[in-house]
Amino acid sequence: MCSTELGCRRTRSATSSPAPAVPEAEPSAAADTGFSVLLPVYHRDFPAFLRRAFRSVTTEQTLMPDEVVIVRDGPVGPELGQTLDELVATSPVPVVVVELAENVGLARALEQGLERCSYEIVARMDADDISRPERFAVQIPLVMGGLDIVGSAIEEFADEGVASRGVVRTPPLTSEDIVRSARFHSPFNHPSVVYRRTAVASAGGYLDLPLLEDYWLFARMIMRSPRVLNVPEPLVLYRVGAGAYARRGGRQLFLSELRLQWRLRRSGFSTVPQFVRNVAVRGGYRLVPEVLRRQIYRAFLLDRSR
Repeated sequence: MCSTELGCRRTRSATSSPAPAVPEAEPSAAADTGFSVLLPVYHRDFPAFLRRAFRSVTTEQTLMPDEVVIVRDGPVGPELGQTLDELVATSPVPVVVVELAENVGLARALEQGLERCSYEIVARMDADDISRPERFAVQIPLVMGGLDIVGSAIEEFADEGVASRGVVRTPPLTSEDIVRSARFHSPFNHPSVVYRRTAVASAGGYLDLPLLEDYWLFARMIMRSPRVLNVPEPLVLYRVGAGAYARRGGRQLFLSELRLQWRLRRSGFSTVPQFVRNVAVRGGYRLVPEVLRRQIYRAFLLDRSR
């Protein structure tokens, strides 16, 4: 494991974007004035997508981060490796590259990255998504005001050059709605969240649970603290490519779903009826054919948006 750091601190501009109302909460004593961006990368990521994602959380932000922590999850090809070198060399903010000798999966990669973040407040970012310019200007003040985690709606897209708008995935917004809906589905869009490192650590951090590690973390964070919020505006553009619906099903994800539901029940987060419902509905969804899974997923999102 090694790191590369360079760049200089810069002045961050203010924004006029209105912020949602914040639930009453005492500011954390660990709060500071800066924040990190945590961005994992692995061998299947595309160099062009990574460049676009990186630019969207640095030079394009009205409120720029104080550092970007990139976790290279195992060896990558020469083109992607060269792209990482270029981003570090040309970044307007300090960059820390955490190099893992082998691919360890998202949960462990994020844990390694969180350990290297210099700031209490951390914004998640994926290597193929795009953050809108106002994202951090909206979310960071909310976390600095005392919240433990703030997410947002996300907008799906397949090709940035296409003008048509995609499906907007709007999560539950208020603390009460987040707590209630978390018994059935993940209450946050993972690529959109900004959270406190201490809140993540207090909940036990990311634990290995393929493709559902974020949901399990969010449930444990909610059990410890209801200081949570989602912003209704889609602050992140979520890239939906080939295989997106295939990844939401299959035997491995079905087994992860069963493990998740058992953990939620054993922790007291869900009731027995909720456990039975979730296994039947969510587990069944993992096993239906991909064509049907696509239809169910889109119908569910549209219904939630209404």
